[in-house]
Amino acid sequence: MFYYLILLFTIVPLVELYILIKIGHYLGAFTTVAIVVFTGAFGAYLARLEGLRVLFGVQRDIQEGRVPQEGLLDGFLILVGAVLLITPGILTDITGFLLVIPLTRALIKKWARYQIQKIIDRNENIITINTYRRHDDDNGGV
Repeated sequence: MFYYLILLFTIVPLVELYILIKIGHYLGAFTTVAIVVFTGAFGAYLARLEGLRVLFGVQRDIQEGRVPQEGLLDGFLILVGAVLLITPGILTDITGFLLVIPLTRALIKKWARYQIQKIIDRNENIITINTYRRHDDDNGGV
């Protein structure tokens, strides 16, 4: 897990910076900054629309007496996508758009469900809690 965090917080920003510098070299600094600002604003707007659509679907499921399973995973993926879209960078924007757009999100959701099922089947990362109950007889009747 530690290596993934190193990758996430050091390597990814360095690659993003490199890509932005290369784009800035070809298109100019102003155009590059405009692209980053536009994708952030448009991504936030798209994430809001998709988030509201999923929220209304969850409300509909609850009103009809169903557990909103699909909506919960959709909502989580949209939230992650929105955070990535707001983060400056080209790779984060591409990944964020993939998570927010319904067609690609469905494919990612299918993969995520498969990964979650594998974890459940192997009983990995399952937290077990053992409880200990004190009895009055064990501590002298107190």
